[in-house]
Amino acid sequence: MAVEKDGSELNNLNISATIQDEAAPAPQKKKGAPCCASLKTFLVALCFSYFAKAFSGSYMKSSITQIERRFDISSSTVGMVDGSFEFGNLLVIAFVSYFGTNFHRPRIIAAGCFVMSLGSFLTALPHFFMGPYKYESARMHMTPPNNITGSAYSVSPCLANATLTDPIKTGCGKETSSYIWVYVLMGNMLRGIGETPIAPLGIAYIDDFSEKQNTALYIAFLHTAAMFGPMTGFTLSSVFAKLYVDIGFVDLDTVTISPQDTRWVGAWWLGFLVAGVLTLIAGIPFCFLPRSLKKTEEKAAPEGQKLKELEAEPHKKATIKGFFLSLKSLACNNLYVMLMVITLLQTNSFLGFITYKPKYMEQQYGQTISRSNFITGVSTLPAAALGMFLGGLLMKKYKLGLLSGSKLLFTCSFTAFVLSLSVFIMGCENSEVAGITVSYNGSKLDTFREHSLFSSCNADCSCATQQWDPVCGNNNITYLSACLAGCRSSTGSGRNIAYHNCSCIESMGLASGNSSVSLGSCPPSDNCSRMFLIYVISQIFTTFIFAISGAPGYVIVLWCVSPELKSLAVGVYMLLIRALAGIPAPIYFGALIDRTCLKWGAKRCGGRGACRLYDTHSFRSTFLGLTTGIRAPSFILFVIFIFMVKKKLSVKKESEQEDGTKKPAQDGGNGVHNAPEIEKQTFI
Repeated sequence: MAVEKDGSELNNLNISATIQDEAAPAPQKKKGAPCCASLKTFLVALCFSYFAKAFSGSYMKSSITQIERRFDISSSTVGMVDGSFEFGNLLVIAFVSYFGTNFHRPRIIAAGCFVMSLGSFLTALPHFFMGPYKYESARMHMTPPNNITGSAYSVSPCLANATLTDPIKTGCGKETSSYIWVYVLMGNMLRGIGETPIAPLGIAYIDDFSEKQNTALYIAFLHTAAMFGPMTGFTLSSVFAKLYVDIGFVDLDTVTISPQDTRWVGAWWLGFLVAGVLTLIAGIPFCFLPRSLKKTEEKAAPEGQKLKELEAEPHKKATIKGFFLSLKSLACNNLYVMLMVITLLQTNSFLGFITYKPKYMEQQYGQTISRSNFITGVSTLPAAALGMFLGGLLMKKYKLGLLSGSKLLFTCSFTAFVLSLSVFIMGCENSEVAGITVSYNGSKLDTFREHSLFSSCNADCSCATQQWDPVCGNNNITYLSACLAGCRSSTGSGRNIAYHNCSCIESMGLASGNSSVSLGSCPPSDNCSRMFLIYVISQIFTTFIFAISGAPGYVIVLWCVSPELKSLAVGVYMLLIRALAGIPAPIYFGALIDRTCLKWGAKRCGGRGACRLYDTHSFRSTFLGLTTGIRAPSFILFVIFIFMVKKKLSVKKESEQEDGTKKPAQDGGNGVHNAPEIEKQTFI
């Protein structure tokens, strides 16, 4: 009987199990997934797209000075060209960030890469139809008397009976003001539109389908890969800057300027062709990646927990009303708003600094644009990449949460800020330019006036004063032109030409045989070269410390908002940075730098061109003072932000203890693995 009973129970169990199996829905067949459809594949593709977009952006930054010279525009105007990228970005970033989550995110990123490629090609386009570059020269405005041949005139810049020609008589009257730089502006704007989906949709995609403790490390991978973009961009820009802008189209033997000359323009357009190809390739892998991936955490999650999560967080379709409600939610998030204000101050300072850093090194330390870009690419940026990676590693290894991550961010950025103050004492004296910074007898001038360019030594020469055609004398003084140096003969040709019998050098008591000048400005002193080396070393160390705060900075943005607002939060974060930092910073930095100009260049047909010489002391105090003054208040606000986080976490602890729930872990229980949950419950 016992055996029969056991058998009956066993049969009942089998029947019950069979009924349950029949009642359960049949498992659906998995659809064929694209080849290599995994988070790692997406991460690799996104890293390359970050590299490509960072390459394009850094190459534009490194080419700003050359674009300024090529199109003869001021620093404020070229700042507007640079800011057009941010303007294009902010036009669509909020809508892409919010509505993009409802569509195929990898394909949207692919489309963005293709638009970036088109923008890069458009930026390079003006070079191919604007004609050869004609740099200014004092000699082109001089007409010799009838009894002197052209060859004689070319070897004797100082002629007693020469007359200045009217530009209209030389055919300039037929030319109109050139606004061809607008094509560069439009291409840069198009590149900004194309970059829009990469950061918000890419980071949100990774955060959605990765384990929470790996999010910070993956973001560190992204930004470390992105740092190789500027390294490559600045290094390649250094190579192209040594090549003459019209290489392959003109006879280089006829070019009388060198890369050390402030009129020199390198082959800036080549880099944009490379950028166009890179961003085109970067978009291809995303065309084959799936819309969604299986989340790693869901594999080990109990069935009941999965169902509970799905019921608690149903999928909501994006609507216009929901979009504005989500914006309102972000605006009412005190932590997010405070973090945005801090970031805007920091970013204004950083973007203004990085945009004009090559110009600063050129004017402050007498470096060429090529060398400035090379040093930036091979020294400062690798330190930034290493610091960025270390920051992400620290976040993962020690499971830093919102509070401890904020403390790390503050400590590193403030330390870097204090160290950066040392650059105020790392400067050089003004270049000695006759009639501008020193008189013709070598004494310093407090202010520059047009009549200071003339002296008794060049009184019998009919010299143009608007053009910048510098020569360096044996007395280590730069003269605006060979004519203003009173030179009457020359030897050699092209870049090797040298002028002799210069009366202004003879008037300083030098022997007649040594009264010669060579083309170009005089090189900086040895002391200035040593100061530049110290400057580079300090920049490497400061950049490394500051970059450690990079990964915590991005992750904290995600942890300050609820999970469903992550993508929009990053999008609004980027939009405000573009609108209130990316666009205005290069413009007002450029406008204030323009105020320190001592000698403006002249366009071929008249009008003010690009600045050729700056007041070194005024440039340094304006540029560095503005950078420091904007950044300093952000640290006061950051201390307030940390206290706000502490207050929120203490409220969370008290609430959980009153409810009898599990006591949070150290650091307020806001470790990376559960940070999003805490923000949803407490911070929103």
